[in-house]
Amino acid sequence: MAASCVEKMAVEGDSPENCREARDRRIEMRILEAAGEGFGPPSRKMAGKRREAHEEPESSGFAVYEKRSRVADGGAPSPPPRSSSWAVSSSSSASDGEPVASAIGSTSRSVPVVAFGSVSLAGRSRVMEDAVSIQPDFFRAEGGPSNHFFAVFDGHGGSHVAALCKEQMHVLLAEELSRAETETERDAVARIKTAVGRSFARMDELALMACACGTTGPPPCGCERSGTESEIVGSTAAVAIVGGGRLVVANCGDSRAVLSRGGRAVPLSDDHKPDRPDELARIEAAGGRVIYLNGARVYGILAMSRALGDKYLKPAVISEPEIRVVEMTAADECLIIASDGLWDVLPNDLACDVARRCLEEADPTSGSEHLLHEDGGGPEKEHASDARCSLAAALLARLALGRRSADNISVVVIDLRRTRG
Repeated sequence: MAASCVEKMAVEGDSPENCREARDRRIEMRILEAAGEGFGPPSRKMAGKRREAHEEPESSGFAVYEKRSRVADGGAPSPPPRSSSWAVSSSSSASDGEPVASAIGSTSRSVPVVAFGSVSLAGRSRVMEDAVSIQPDFFRAEGGPSNHFFAVFDGHGGSHVAALCKEQMHVLLAEELSRAETETERDAVARIKTAVGRSFARMDELALMACACGTTGPPPCGCERSGTESEIVGSTAAVAIVGGGRLVVANCGDSRAVLSRGGRAVPLSDDHKPDRPDELARIEAAGGRVIYLNGARVYGILAMSRALGDKYLKPAVISEPEIRVVEMTAADECLIIASDGLWDVLPNDLACDVARRCLEEADPTSGSEHLLHEDGGGPEKEHASDARCSLAAALLARLALGRRSADNISVVVIDLRRTRG
């Protein structure tokens, strides 16, 4: 254990792949031990190691869908593994088949860098209603910095509103940000907040017209699934825009964004719960009621006070987001965006500590030289750091499962030390 990977390779004839794999396992064990959860070492798949085709997969009943950014021109991604307990699928695309516009490891200074990892799983819930959207370089004003889009949507009553948000929210937001560039009567922050608010309003309109079959009106779909099946279907939305030296976080519902800054957890959103004093007053002023039925719920139905969709529960349930704009500093380490399946069982400080430790293990100054390509190039080091974002997201999901989270769990981790416009 005291010998380095390079020394082990020279003495034992081990391969670089096995050396990296052993290092990843040691990193995971240290992080889990520090978190005090008592887990054993995660499987090799959690470290990104693909099993060979002839090996049988593990089985525990949870499917994990992982996505991380890769070098855009670094070749085709590895094929997804066979079905397994922690079935991890990686992609070199950002979302919905769109190529990653920002290349990790690129030597060009004009190309934006974004380091992130995400995981989304059904967990102990019978159905999957969460959706994650990651769109690097989704908007750039003329002559301005690149902006990256990250969002977690937690659906309820059905999955079609969350799926629609994944497809359309970044498109609407880019349109509104472009429109805001032509407005000169306000300062930049005010224009951004107005643009974000308009995009949420437009997204809510689409959600109200969406049918459970996936069709978006008008005119009304008219299929057998339209009508009451879509009346109480909606989704939370926790959206973060990273770029231009600032973080813009917009939240509607009880998904959450938390910033790790200087070793401390800084919440960038407040959960919209029906028993939050200001939300309770707003609901009652709108003629609604909060009934305590397995927790505080609007009309005894919805456990959040703001959401996209939910036609039957309006005007008590609104889609207006709370928006926070934060200037980035050198002390910013990472940003975590997750659904309540994580936050219901994991406190902010523990989540940030786990993510931060994962990312620190990949610090280029901490002795990762053996990860470089033989030709001395740097892309492999960039991949290693990006793999830590994915590992951090997966470990957070694993901790939530270990703490008996009964909901879907979706987590996005962004390394702010390496993400820039």
